[in-house]
Amino acid sequence: MKTRKLGHTGLDVSSIGLGLMGMSPGIYGTIDDEESIKTIHRALDLGVTLLDTADTYGNGHNEELLGKALKGRREQAIVATKFTFGPNWEFIGGHPDYVKKAIDESLRRLNLDYIDLYYQHRVDPNVPIEETVGAMADLVKAGKVRYLGLSEADAPNIRKAHAVHPITALQTEYSLWSRDVEEEIIPTVNELGITFVAYSPLSRGFITGELRKFEDLKADDIRRNLPRFQGENFQKNVDIVDKLNEIAKEKNCSMVQLAIAWTIAKGALPIPGTKRRKYLEENIAAVDIELTSEDLAHIDAISPEAFGGRYPGM
Repeated sequence: MKTRKLGHTGLDVSSIGLGLMGMSPGIYGTIDDEESIKTIHRALDLGVTLLDTADTYGNGHNEELLGKALKGRREQAIVATKFTFGPNWEFIGGHPDYVKKAIDESLRRLNLDYIDLYYQHRVDPNVPIEETVGAMADLVKAGKVRYLGLSEADAPNIRKAHAVHPITALQTEYSLWSRDVEEEIIPTVNELGITFVAYSPLSRGFITGELRKFEDLKADDIRRNLPRFQGENFQKNVDIVDKLNEIAKEKNCSMVQLAIAWTIAKGALPIPGTKRRKYLEENIAAVDIELTSEDLAHIDAISPEAFGGRYPGM
């Protein structure tokens, strides 16, 4: 596994991480805790160190799952988790009192003494980010957290937060189909020396090429509610995937590997999510794919953006 530095920390981290969200109920259909734990173990065996979870995934289930998987293997992992959303995503909490409560609950579920990278999952519009990050900085002083991160924050808030305490990583959706961060967010984090972590580098699985029609999504799959998976957008996006797959064939790789290699070539640290070992191994192989400037230009010409926004109303 290739590695890179995480922010200004000097800490080496795998060039590809593992997103765990899909391992919990209510996200992408059925789950299997036993297979999920085996997938986490396989990731560690292959040198994947960055494991990404959040307290809201499965209302705590995801953190508890990771805690079980890390029993006896804590030293191999860089654990990243997030706080802000209440149960069932029902509120956004950025008040300092909530920060202190959330960290203790996450540590309990993870069965850990400290968390390596602690993210504010979303900026609370009702609490100045300086107050939230100030409370997060107190967690670093207390030894409960090593480094701080933000998720889906805009450039002004990134700068405000970084002025209070060094921000190590900024996590936002980034893929062939979600590029809005290229205009302002990525230049900002690059300037400040913050690692850009790309979640959903496969556009929530669409770019895998396995989805051919809306009916392929199970009834409890949250993607049914997202614009790019609905109506005529679905077929238009399937057509884009088919064109991109031709480039993948030329590079002797899968469509999945091409998409992940693209995010790495763009300087991001991707954390593709999967709950099965076979897909994990396919994802990891993307670190060995080299994309030339000509390859990137060809990809951009075919897929500048997806049809449909990331979320309703976007």
